[in-house]
Amino acid sequence: MRRKFKPNLLVLIVLAIALGIGCGFIMPVWGARVFLTFNAIFAQFLGFMIPLIIVGFVAPAIAQIGRNAGLMLVVTVAIAYLFTSMSGFFALGVGEWIFPSLVEPRHLQPTAAEALGPYFTVEMPPLMSVMTALVFAFVTGICMAYLKASALRRGFEEFRDCVQLAVMKAIIPLLPLYIFGIFLNMTMEGEVAAVLGTFAGIIGVIFVMHIVLLLFQYCVAALFVRRNPVKMLVTMLPAYFTALGTQSSAATIPVTLRQTVKMGVSEEIAGFVVPLCATIHMSGSTMKIVACALAVMIMEGMTWSTGMFAGFIMMLGITIVAAPGVPGGAIMASLGLLASILGFNADQQSLMIALYITMDSFGTACNVTGDGSIAQIIQHFFGRKSPHPAAA
Repeated sequence: MRRKFKPNLLVLIVLAIALGIGCGFIMPVWGARVFLTFNAIFAQFLGFMIPLIIVGFVAPAIAQIGRNAGLMLVVTVAIAYLFTSMSGFFALGVGEWIFPSLVEPRHLQPTAAEALGPYFTVEMPPLMSVMTALVFAFVTGICMAYLKASALRRGFEEFRDCVQLAVMKAIIPLLPLYIFGIFLNMTMEGEVAAVLGTFAGIIGVIFVMHIVLLLFQYCVAALFVRRNPVKMLVTMLPAYFTALGTQSSAATIPVTLRQTVKMGVSEEIAGFVVPLCATIHMSGSTMKIVACALAVMIMEGMTWSTGMFAGFIMMLGITIVAAPGVPGGAIMASLGLLASILGFNADQQSLMIALYITMDSFGTACNVTGDGSIAQIIQHFFGRKSPHPAAA
């Protein structure tokens, strides 16, 4: 039986952008308003889902981590969070230095397209605000871990499955159509050339940044294990290229485990650190989100400050823990923070989604490759002391 061909999300997003640009030159106003109506309704649905995504994924993840309490777990989580946060500040520093000369603010000219709007929309108020969802998820997750509330934890895990089903079956499949509408509108406004030029420059800068980030992480590991960081990084390249293809940290775990052991990490510690870091170490994703957010803010003429981004980065490192196991899961989990802390509206969030997903595989590859450096550090501290680290 022949297997049915299913293009991945990146292919669909690129196709949606291309079609949106092409149709923007020929589509009549009435046709464009049909897609703008869809976009208006989809944006409402996305806003409704954001708090549910936060609660559904963050609360069970915190409960799961807390349930496996132990010194090695605490150290691993601390290092993963430190690396994740540092990557965000690294992206912010590079972005503040380079992006103002690379990204031109958009200045919309009065055109007939400004009269475009949806035929109607459907209001879908979220059940709670984003910050309420974050606090609720943190408090509930910590309490479930401390009280060992197995029944409540199972309920939240089932709720997470429901949210993931909605993401997989409704949000992700409709994202290309939503992005098509965004680029259709931008083309009719005459702004698409500037946006695409900005995208190309940002992608190039972020690609260089994630290579520098990996070298830094392995140089840090080399300080502890006294080994050549470049050789360690070369050993992890099979995991890097596997993640490029799978776009999933979880799907790459077998390869990451194998290459981590080849670097000299014991099987016990690799078996503990690698699966854990597949959900909590998000250096590549955080770097991309921060860089893309800064670029979009400059392009949209929004104001920002280092303090604003500092709070965003610190919260982001927690919020995207155990992000949905789907392509673009990290950006979906971060939409609430983009809106509540940085002030992104629906159109700016859609630009973030499009820009992020075009580089999704590179962020995932950076995440999983960096897991090996964390495993080396944990090996240094716990390898000799505990032959059975899972019990530490």
